[in-house]
Amino acid sequence: MEEVVVIIGAGPAGLATSACLNHLNIPNLVLEREDCYASLWRKRAYDRLKLHLGKQFCELPHLSFPSDAPIFMPKNEFIAYLDNYVSRFDIKIRYHRYVESAFYDETAKKWCVEAENTELNVKEVYFVKFLVVATGENNQGLIPEVVGLNSFAGKWMHSNKYENGKEFAGKDVLVVGCGNSGMEIGYDLASYGANVSIVARSPVHIVTKEIVFLAMRLLEYLPCRFVDSIVLMLSDLKFGDLSKYGLKKPKEGPFYLKALTGRSPTIDVGAMEKIKSKQIQVLPSITSINRKEIKFENGKINEYDAIIFATGYISTVRKWFKGGNDLFNDNGMPKQRFPSHWKGENGIYCAGFSSRGLMGISNDARNIANHINLALSQNS
Repeated sequence: MEEVVVIIGAGPAGLATSACLNHLNIPNLVLEREDCYASLWRKRAYDRLKLHLGKQFCELPHLSFPSDAPIFMPKNEFIAYLDNYVSRFDIKIRYHRYVESAFYDETAKKWCVEAENTELNVKEVYFVKFLVVATGENNQGLIPEVVGLNSFAGKWMHSNKYENGKEFAGKDVLVVGCGNSGMEIGYDLASYGANVSIVARSPVHIVTKEIVFLAMRLLEYLPCRFVDSIVLMLSDLKFGDLSKYGLKKPKEGPFYLKALTGRSPTIDVGAMEKIKSKQIQVLPSITSINRKEIKFENGKINEYDAIIFATGYISTVRKWFKGGNDLFNDNGMPKQRFPSHWKGENGIYCAGFSSRGLMGISNDARNIANHINLALSQNS
Protein backbone atom coordinates (compact mmCIF):
# COMPACT_ATOMS: atom_id res chain seq x y z
CA MET A 1 0.00 0.00 0.00
CA GLU A 2 1.32 3.42 -0.97
CA GLU A 3 0.94 6.19 1.61
CA VAL A 4 2.38 9.69 1.97
CA VAL A 5 2.84 9.57 5.75
CA VAL A 6 2.47 6.66 8.17
CA ILE A 7 2.49 7.30 11.92
CA ILE A 8 3.19 4.36 14.20
CA GLY A 9 1.36 4.70 17.50
CA ALA A 10 -2.00 6.27 18.38
CA GLY A 11 -1.11 7.79 21.72
CA PRO A 12 -1.24 11.58 22.20
CA ALA A 13 1.97 11.97 20.11
CA GLY A 14 0.55 10.09 17.13
CA LEU A 15 -2.80 11.85 17.38
CA ALA A 16 -1.20 15.30 17.61
CA THR A 17 1.05 14.62 14.60
CA SER A 18 -1.88 13.37 12.52
CA ALA A 19 -3.97 16.41 13.47
CA CYS A 20 -1.17 18.79 12.46
CA LEU A 21 -0.77 17.00 9.12
CA ASN A 22 -4.53 17.09 8.53
CA HIS A 23 -4.49 20.79 9.35
CA LEU A 24 -2.07 21.18 6.41
CA ASN A 25 -4.10 18.80 4.19
CA ILE A 26 -1.31 16.21 4.11
CA PRO A 27 -2.68 12.63 3.80
CA ASN A 28 -1.60 10.35 6.63
CA LEU A 29 -2.48 7.10 8.35
CA VAL A 30 -1.96 6.00 11.95
CA LEU A 31 -1.15 2.36 12.77
CA GLU A 32 -2.00 1.17 16.29
CA ARG A 33 -1.37 -2.27 17.79
CA GLU A 34 -4.20 -1.99 20.36
CA ASP A 35 -7.96 -1.85 19.73
CA CYS A 36 -8.20 1.83 20.71
CA TYR A 37 -6.21 5.06 20.70
CA ALA A 38 -4.55 6.39 23.87
CA SER A 39 -4.41 2.85 25.28
CA LEU A 40 -1.96 3.87 28.02
CA TRP A 41 -4.54 6.33 29.35
CA ARG A 42 -7.53 4.04 28.82
CA LYS A 43 -6.11 0.70 29.94
CA ARG A 44 -2.92 1.22 31.92
CA ALA A 45 -3.48 4.26 34.11
CA TYR A 46 -4.73 4.16 37.70
CA ASP A 47 -8.12 5.63 38.55
CA ARG A 48 -6.81 8.54 40.62
CA LEU A 49 -4.48 9.85 37.91
CA LYS A 50 -4.63 13.52 36.96
CA LEU A 51 -2.45 15.59 34.65
CA HIS A 52 0.56 16.69 36.66
CA LEU A 53 0.75 20.11 34.99
CA GLY A 54 -1.85 22.82 34.56
CA LYS A 55 -4.11 22.29 31.56
CA GLN A 56 -2.63 25.19 29.57
CA PHE A 57 0.68 23.27 29.46
CA CYS A 58 -0.99 20.05 28.27
CA GLU A 59 -3.08 21.07 25.26
CA LEU A 60 -2.50 19.38 21.93
CA PRO A 61 -2.12 21.54 18.80
CA HIS A 62 -5.13 23.43 17.44
CA LEU A 63 -7.57 22.53 20.26
CA SER A 64 -7.81 24.19 23.67
CA PHE A 65 -9.28 22.50 26.71
CA PRO A 66 -12.82 23.54 27.70
CA SER A 67 -12.76 26.75 29.73
CA ASP A 68 -14.62 25.07 32.60
CA ALA A 69 -12.18 22.13 32.79
CA PRO A 70 -10.25 21.89 36.08
CA ILE A 71 -6.66 23.15 36.03
CA PHE A 72 -5.33 19.65 36.77
CA MET A 73 -7.52 17.44 34.62
CA PRO A 74 -8.55 13.96 35.80
CA LYS A 75 -7.81 11.00 33.56
CA ASN A 76 -11.38 10.57 32.29
CA GLU A 77 -11.70 14.24 31.31
CA PHE A 78 -8.44 14.08 29.41
CA ILE A 79 -9.66 10.97 27.56
CA ALA A 80 -12.87 12.84 26.67
CA TYR A 81 -10.67 15.65 25.30
CA LEU A 82 -8.81 13.10 23.15
CA ASP A 83 -12.13 11.68 21.91
CA ASN A 84 -13.12 15.15 20.77
CA TYR A 85 -9.65 15.66 19.25
CA VAL A 86 -9.83 12.51 17.11
CA SER A 87 -13.32 13.42 15.91
CA ARG A 88 -12.55 17.10 15.31
CA PHE A 89 -9.50 16.43 13.12
CA ASP A 90 -10.87 13.30 11.43
CA ILE A 91 -7.84 11.22 12.39
CA LYS A 92 -7.60 7.97 10.43
CA ILE A 93 -6.45 5.02 12.56
CA ARG A 94 -6.05 1.36 11.71
CA TYR A 95 -6.21 -0.74 14.86
CA HIS A 96 -4.80 -4.21 15.57
CA ARG A 97 -1.70 -3.37 13.50
CA TYR A 98 1.34 -4.84 15.19
CA VAL A 99 4.41 -3.42 13.45
CA GLU A 100 6.99 -6.17 12.97
CA SER A 101 9.61 -4.16 11.08
CA ALA A 102 10.27 -0.82 9.45
CA PHE A 103 13.26 -0.03 7.26
CA TYR A 104 14.36 2.33 4.49
CA ASP A 105 14.30 0.76 1.03
CA GLU A 106 17.21 2.32 -0.84
CA THR A 107 15.90 1.13 -4.20
CA ALA A 108 12.39 2.50 -3.81
CA LYS A 109 13.60 5.52 -1.79
CA LYS A 110 10.74 4.92 0.63
CA TRP A 111 10.17 3.47 4.06
CA CYS A 112 8.79 -0.04 4.18
CA VAL A 113 6.56 -0.89 7.14
CA GLU A 114 5.54 -4.49 7.71
CA ALA A 115 2.61 -4.95 10.07
CA GLU A 116 0.57 -7.90 11.25
CA ASN A 117 -3.19 -7.33 11.23
CA THR A 118 -3.80 -9.31 14.40
CA GLU A 119 -7.57 -9.18 13.98
CA LEU A 120 -7.53 -10.87 10.56
CA ASN A 121 -4.17 -12.65 10.99
CA VAL A 122 -2.75 -11.24 7.73
CA LYS A 123 0.42 -9.29 6.97
CA GLU A 124 0.27 -5.79 5.50
CA VAL A 125 3.11 -3.87 3.86
CA TYR A 126 3.14 -0.08 3.57
CA PHE A 127 5.54 1.97 1.41
CA VAL A 128 5.72 5.58 2.58
CA LYS A 129 7.69 8.71 1.80
CA PHE A 130 7.60 9.89 5.43
CA LEU A 131 7.54 7.75 8.57
CA VAL A 132 6.77 9.03 12.08
CA VAL A 133 7.61 6.87 15.08
CA ALA A 134 5.16 7.90 17.80
CA THR A 135 5.33 4.88 20.11
CA GLY A 136 6.89 7.12 22.73
CA GLU A 137 9.07 6.70 25.79
CA ASN A 138 6.36 4.95 27.83
CA ASN A 139 5.87 1.96 25.57
CA GLN A 140 6.66 -0.88 27.96
CA GLY A 141 6.66 -1.00 31.74
CA LEU A 142 10.10 -1.52 33.28
CA ILE A 143 10.53 -3.87 36.24
CA PRO A 144 14.10 -3.86 37.58
CA GLU A 145 16.01 -7.05 38.26
CA VAL A 146 15.63 -8.00 41.92
CA VAL A 147 17.26 -11.07 43.45
CA GLY A 148 14.53 -13.55 44.34
CA LEU A 149 11.61 -11.70 42.74
CA ASN A 150 10.34 -14.88 41.07
CA SER A 151 10.14 -16.53 44.49
CA PHE A 152 7.82 -13.83 45.86
CA ALA A 153 4.79 -15.56 47.35
CA GLY A 154 2.45 -12.58 47.00
CA LYS A 155 1.12 -10.56 44.08
CA TRP A 156 3.42 -8.26 42.12
CA MET A 157 2.81 -5.99 39.15
CA HIS A 158 3.98 -2.93 37.26
CA SER A 159 2.10 0.27 38.07
CA ASN A 160 0.50 0.17 34.60
CA LYS A 161 -1.62 -2.74 35.87
CA TYR A 162 -2.74 -0.93 39.02
CA GLU A 163 -6.25 0.54 39.06
CA ASN A 164 -7.04 1.33 42.70
CA GLY A 165 -6.38 0.07 46.21
CA LYS A 166 -9.70 -1.67 46.85
CA GLU A 167 -8.31 -5.23 46.62
CA PHE A 168 -5.36 -4.35 48.89
CA ALA A 169 -7.34 -3.09 51.91
CA GLY A 170 -5.77 -4.40 55.13
CA LYS A 171 -2.77 -5.90 53.28
CA ASP A 172 0.92 -5.07 53.52
CA VAL A 173 1.95 -3.48 50.21
CA LEU A 174 5.34 -2.30 49.04
CA VAL A 175 5.49 0.40 46.34
CA VAL A 176 8.86 0.57 44.57
CA GLY A 177 9.58 4.08 43.31
CA CYS A 178 8.93 7.54 44.72
CA GLY A 179 8.17 9.40 41.51
CA ASN A 180 4.72 10.74 40.72
CA SER A 181 3.15 7.33 40.10
CA GLY A 182 4.75 5.71 43.14
CA MET A 183 3.76 8.43 45.58
CA GLU A 184 0.25 8.74 44.18
CA ILE A 185 -0.30 4.97 44.26
CA GLY A 186 1.09 4.86 47.80
CA TYR A 187 -1.38 7.52 48.87
CA ASP A 188 -4.22 5.72 47.10
CA LEU A 189 -3.37 2.41 48.79
CA ALA A 190 -3.22 4.05 52.21
CA SER A 191 -6.58 5.72 51.58
CA TYR A 192 -8.07 2.25 50.99
CA GLY A 193 -6.65 0.98 54.28
CA ALA A 194 -3.54 -0.83 53.06
CA ASN A 195 -0.36 -0.85 55.17
CA VAL A 196 2.04 0.90 52.79
CA SER A 197 5.78 1.19 52.44
CA ILE A 198 7.50 3.10 49.63
CA VAL A 199 11.00 2.40 48.34
CA ALA A 200 12.93 5.59 47.58
CA ARG A 201 15.63 4.26 45.24
CA SER A 202 17.12 7.67 44.48
CA PRO A 203 16.93 11.31 45.67
CA VAL A 204 13.73 13.16 44.77
CA HIS A 205 12.30 16.68 44.79
CA ILE A 206 8.85 16.90 46.42
CA VAL A 207 6.65 19.84 45.38
CA THR A 208 2.98 20.79 45.23
CA LYS A 209 0.84 21.38 42.15
CA GLU A 210 0.68 25.06 43.05
CA ILE A 211 4.47 25.29 43.18
CA VAL A 212 4.78 23.57 39.78
CA PHE A 213 2.12 25.86 38.30
CA LEU A 214 4.04 28.92 39.53
CA ALA A 215 7.35 27.52 38.28
CA MET A 216 5.99 26.87 34.78
CA ARG A 217 4.85 30.49 34.61
CA LEU A 218 8.17 31.82 35.90
CA LEU A 219 10.19 29.71 33.45
CA GLU A 220 8.64 31.72 30.63
CA TYR A 221 10.50 34.80 31.90
CA LEU A 222 13.31 33.74 34.25
CA PRO A 223 16.39 31.48 34.03
CA CYS A 224 15.92 27.91 35.22
CA ARG A 225 18.51 28.26 38.00
CA PHE A 226 16.65 31.21 39.50
CA VAL A 227 13.28 29.44 39.27
CA ASP A 228 14.76 26.34 40.92
CA SER A 229 15.94 28.42 43.88
CA ILE A 230 12.39 29.74 44.36
CA VAL A 231 10.90 26.25 44.05
CA LEU A 232 13.34 24.81 46.60
CA MET A 233 12.59 27.60 49.07
CA LEU A 234 8.82 27.09 48.73
CA SER A 235 9.17 23.32 49.05
CA ASP A 236 11.23 23.69 52.23
CA LEU A 237 8.62 26.02 53.69
CA LYS A 238 5.84 23.56 52.81
CA PHE A 239 7.42 20.24 53.81
CA GLY A 240 10.47 21.02 55.98
CA ASP A 241 13.44 18.67 56.14
CA LEU A 242 12.35 15.43 54.46
CA SER A 243 15.63 13.58 54.97
CA LYS A 244 14.51 12.48 58.43
CA TYR A 245 11.67 10.60 56.74
CA GLY A 246 14.01 8.85 54.31
CA LEU A 247 13.62 11.20 51.34
CA LYS A 248 16.82 12.86 50.12
CA LYS A 249 17.01 15.76 47.67
CA PRO A 250 19.10 15.66 44.48
CA LYS A 251 22.02 18.09 44.31
CA GLU A 252 20.62 19.68 41.15
CA GLY A 253 17.46 21.78 41.07
CA PRO A 254 14.11 20.21 40.04
CA PHE A 255 13.61 21.92 36.68
CA TYR A 256 17.28 21.75 35.75
CA LEU A 257 17.01 17.98 36.29
CA LYS A 258 13.80 17.90 34.26
CA ALA A 259 15.52 19.59 31.32
CA LEU A 260 18.63 17.43 31.66
CA THR A 261 17.13 13.97 32.26
CA GLY A 262 13.39 14.28 31.63
CA ARG A 263 12.62 13.27 35.21
CA SER A 264 9.91 15.45 36.75
CA PRO A 265 9.76 16.50 40.39
CA THR A 266 7.25 14.51 42.45
CA ILE A 267 4.00 16.35 43.06
CA ASP A 268 2.51 15.59 46.47
CA VAL A 269 -1.17 14.60 46.43
CA GLY A 270 -1.33 13.78 50.14
CA ALA A 271 1.34 11.12 50.59
CA MET A 272 3.65 13.43 52.57
CA GLU A 273 1.09 13.88 55.33
CA LYS A 274 0.79 10.10 55.62
CA ILE A 275 4.58 9.70 55.59
CA LYS A 276 4.97 12.26 58.37
CA SER A 277 2.25 10.55 60.42
CA LYS A 278 3.98 7.20 59.79
CA GLN A 279 0.99 5.75 57.94
CA ILE A 280 3.42 5.28 55.05
CA GLN A 281 6.98 4.09 55.71
CA VAL A 282 9.86 5.09 53.42
CA LEU A 283 12.57 2.48 52.85
CA PRO A 284 15.82 2.26 50.82
CA SER A 285 16.38 -0.05 47.85
CA ILE A 286 15.57 -3.76 47.94
CA THR A 287 18.55 -6.13 48.13
CA SER A 288 16.72 -9.47 47.92
CA ILE A 289 13.38 -11.27 48.16
CA ASN A 290 12.66 -14.65 49.73
CA ARG A 291 8.99 -15.55 49.33
CA LYS A 292 7.17 -12.85 51.35
CA GLU A 293 10.30 -11.59 53.10
CA ILE A 294 11.95 -8.56 51.54
CA LYS A 295 15.37 -7.35 52.64
CA PHE A 296 16.44 -3.71 52.25
CA GLU A 297 19.78 -1.90 52.01
CA ASN A 298 19.53 -0.77 55.63
CA GLY A 299 19.32 -4.39 56.79
CA LYS A 300 15.61 -4.39 57.59
CA ILE A 301 13.53 -7.42 56.64
CA ASN A 302 9.75 -7.01 56.28
CA GLU A 303 6.98 -9.23 54.97
CA TYR A 304 4.58 -8.03 52.25
CA ASP A 305 1.50 -9.36 50.51
CA ALA A 306 2.03 -7.37 47.30
CA ILE A 307 4.58 -5.28 45.41
CA ILE A 308 3.73 -2.47 42.98
CA PHE A 309 6.65 -1.46 40.76
CA ALA A 310 6.30 2.24 39.87
CA THR A 311 9.67 2.06 38.16
CA GLY A 312 9.04 3.75 34.83
CA TYR A 313 8.98 2.69 31.21
CA ILE A 314 11.28 1.93 28.31
CA SER A 315 11.13 2.46 24.56
CA THR A 316 10.74 -0.69 22.45
CA VAL A 317 11.60 0.94 19.12
CA ARG A 318 14.74 -1.13 18.57
CA LYS A 319 12.73 -4.37 18.64
CA TRP A 320 11.22 -3.59 15.23
CA PHE A 321 12.88 -0.51 13.74
CA LYS A 322 15.75 -1.33 11.41
CA GLY A 323 18.15 1.43 10.45
CA GLY A 324 17.53 5.08 11.33
CA ASN A 325 20.80 5.04 13.25
CA ASP A 326 21.09 8.79 12.85
CA LEU A 327 17.84 9.22 14.82
CA PHE A 328 17.72 6.49 17.51
CA ASN A 329 20.36 5.08 19.82
CA ASP A 330 20.53 1.45 20.95
CA ASN A 331 17.97 2.13 23.71
CA GLY A 332 15.39 3.37 21.21
CA MET A 333 15.72 6.99 22.29
CA PRO A 334 16.79 9.99 20.16
CA LYS A 335 20.52 10.42 19.66
CA GLN A 336 20.22 14.19 19.38
CA ARG A 337 19.26 16.20 22.44
CA PHE A 338 16.31 18.55 22.56
CA PRO A 339 15.44 20.55 20.49
CA SER A 340 17.04 18.65 17.57
CA HIS A 341 15.80 15.19 18.58
CA TRP A 342 12.73 14.83 16.35
CA LYS A 343 14.20 14.58 12.81
CA GLY A 344 16.43 12.08 11.02
CA GLU A 345 17.39 11.49 7.40
CA ASN A 346 15.29 10.22 4.48
CA GLY A 347 11.97 11.33 5.93
CA ILE A 348 12.12 9.65 9.36
CA TYR A 349 10.79 11.45 12.45
CA CYS A 350 9.92 10.73 16.07
CA ALA A 351 7.22 12.30 18.23
CA GLY A 352 6.88 12.00 21.98
CA PHE A 353 10.52 11.25 22.80
CA SER A 354 11.61 14.61 24.22
CA SER A 355 10.89 13.80 27.91
CA ARG A 356 8.85 17.00 28.05
CA GLY A 357 5.35 15.62 28.48
CA LEU A 358 2.38 16.80 26.47
CA MET A 359 3.95 20.17 25.75
CA GLY A 360 6.93 18.40 24.18
CA ILE A 361 4.56 16.21 22.18
CA SER A 362 2.80 19.28 20.80
CA ASN A 363 6.09 20.87 19.75
CA ASP A 364 7.21 17.65 18.06
CA ALA A 365 3.94 17.34 16.14
CA ARG A 366 4.09 20.90 14.83
CA ASN A 367 7.74 20.61 13.85
CA ILE A 368 7.20 17.33 12.02
CA ALA A 369 4.12 18.49 10.12
CA ASN A 370 5.78 21.76 9.08
CA HIS A 371 8.94 19.97 7.96
CA ILE A 372 6.98 17.45 5.87
CA ASN A 373 4.91 20.26 4.38
CA LEU A 374 8.11 22.09 3.38
CA ALA A 375 9.59 18.94 1.86
CA LEU A 376 6.46 18.28 -0.19
CA SER A 377 6.28 21.87 -1.44
CA GLN A 378 9.93 21.74 -2.54
CA ASN A 379 9.34 18.50 -4.48
CA SER A 380 6.11 19.61 -6.15
